[in-house]
Amino acid sequence: MSKLHALAGASSIFKTGKVFKNQTFSSTYYKYMIPVSEEIINMVLSFVQVKRNAQPLEMAVDVGCGTGRYTIPLAPHFRKVLGIDISESQINLANQYNLLDNVSYMVAPAEKLPIENDSVDLVNVGLAAHWFKVDKFAGEAARVLKKKGCFALHGFHPSNEIEYKDLSHDLTVVMSEIWNFLHPYADKNIEDMYCQYKNIYEAVPLKDKQW
Repeated sequence: MSKLHALAGASSIFKTGKVFKNQTFSSTYYKYMIPVSEEIINMVLSFVQVKRNAQPLEMAVDVGCGTGRYTIPLAPHFRKVLGIDISESQINLANQYNLLDNVSYMVAPAEKLPIENDSVDLVNVGLAAHWFKVDKFAGEAARVLKKKGCFALHGFHPSNEIEYKDLSHDLTVVMSEIWNFLHPYADKNIEDMYCQYKNIYEAVPLKDKQW
């Protein structure tokens, strides 16, 4: 079996989302997941503070939190932060490495949040919204948010470019070839990342929103 065919076979795992529930993958995910940028955190917080008229921020919920890489940066700014993910193995790791009293984690689907109505200042989703059933999740987010709460979705545009000494061009060509081969096998939701979440943004049933 060629390496490309092996990769194509492996890609079918991503279609079902099973890989995120694998313990070995979760450990690797915790170590190497791209951290959220300070710029994004500041942008989200600025929007929340304006909407809340500088009132104390009580609660943030990070949905699709994984191992908590995007959850922890919210902790200094809210009295309570709850991370939610459907993967038990990822939540176990998040709890294992959690050293903060105001941060907790829970296994639950994005489309059925175990949270009271009108109780949350911020619903945050970092690099996970493309895996959700957006219409149902958006309805849940609207339900749990306070009247002037904030619903923040953010991610990044995938790139095949690789920078490594004088091999950058050759490696980028190889990665592009691999991606072009695997693309037909990829989950259709991955396309939301490549269109920079525009489809998801348009599907969110909120009048007051910014791109």
